[in-house]
Amino acid sequence: MGVEARDEVSALARGLALLRAVADAEAPLSNRELAERSGIPKATVSRLTSTLQSAGLLRLSPDERFTLGPAALHLGNAYLRGFDFRQQARWHLAELAEAAGGNVHLGVRDGPDMLVIDTVHPRTALILSRMDVGLRMAIATSAMGRAYMAALPPPQRDALREDLLAAGVDARTRARLDEALAEHRERGFSVSFGEWHPDIHALGFSLRGPRGELYGVSVGGPAYMLPAQRFLDEVGPRLLEVQRAIESEAGHGPEGRREGR
Repeated sequence: MGVEARDEVSALARGLALLRAVADAEAPLSNRELAERSGIPKATVSRLTSTLQSAGLLRLSPDERFTLGPAALHLGNAYLRGFDFRQQARWHLAELAEAAGGNVHLGVRDGPDMLVIDTVHPRTALILSRMDVGLRMAIATSAMGRAYMAALPPPQRDALREDLLAAGVDARTRARLDEALAEHRERGFSVSFGEWHPDIHALGFSLRGPRGELYGVSVGGPAYMLPAQRFLDEVGPRLLEVQRAIESEAGHGPEGRREGR
């Protein structure tokens, strides 16, 4: 829902906005920096951060800058405990990582992005990326996001397209996204060769969990190590085998993978 939702509690929404700003920041933030990033008056920010600190959701450093507190970790761990599917899928994803020689990420939707909730690195990799749990990938340009979108029923896919428009996705990206969805219909998986990140090649596919929940998965790595044609010819077929194996164990037959079901 948008920030103007009728039943939204303003103070709570602002506090959550501050938590997200701290979580997304590369370094601890002061009250002044939080006010600048959020557009919330500094006096209000000070009251909110004090409350969040008392609740253990924020931690104040000696130089009066905020990082996430232990209560935020507790909430995150509780959230991840609900994803037993991660453990069920993990050894299949580990095999895929080894076969591809790239990192495999499992993600769920969070607004216009996919949020990575698990990552598997190949044991044989000489170079490991810094991408890990908590990473965000734009739905419109990432292989994971495109595969997730392609697997949605048409009404939900249309709603997501509208959300992406509202988030400011430009016309060129929208056109490429539509092309990517058509490519997914042909191949059964999505591609992103230098689109989400100029140095990254990736393939993406979707997964249905035991309760019908939808996930996105990507396998990728440095473009110079993972040529696009090799990905398409060698990794693509293996990727579809892994998808079938995981979903079969989750209780979904081949019909459960049809695009737009």
